[in-house]
Amino acid sequence: MTNLALKLAENAGSIGVRSAYGDPVQIEGVTIVPVALVQYGFGGGGEGDEADGAAGGGGGGMAIPIGAYVKSGGAARFEPNLISLLAVGIPFVWVAGKAIARIIRALKK
Repeated sequence: MTNLALKLAENAGSIGVRSAYGDPVQIEGVTIVPVALVQYGFGGGGEGDEADGAAGGGGGGMAIPIGAYVKSGGAARFEPNLISLLAVGIPFVWVAGKAIARIIRALKK
């Protein structure tokens, strides 16, 4: 379990804003800053003593590119990645619709 804690401490500096916003890229006088939706999860557990018990841990993460900030001619604008937004948005709208339907059903009773 100690190795997991050391690995997390080594990588803690890259978790946060730097993982959501990429490094700026210059292309023909236009600056592009990629933006992603980043999520991390970690867990651990154990049972009994270290000598006779079981212990374990794990973690993971994901990044969904949602667009980029584009700066040209002194003006900056956000350009969304429509495919990623649809992939995230459609399930969200479906779940929200189901929740609203249940609320309406509960209020009718």
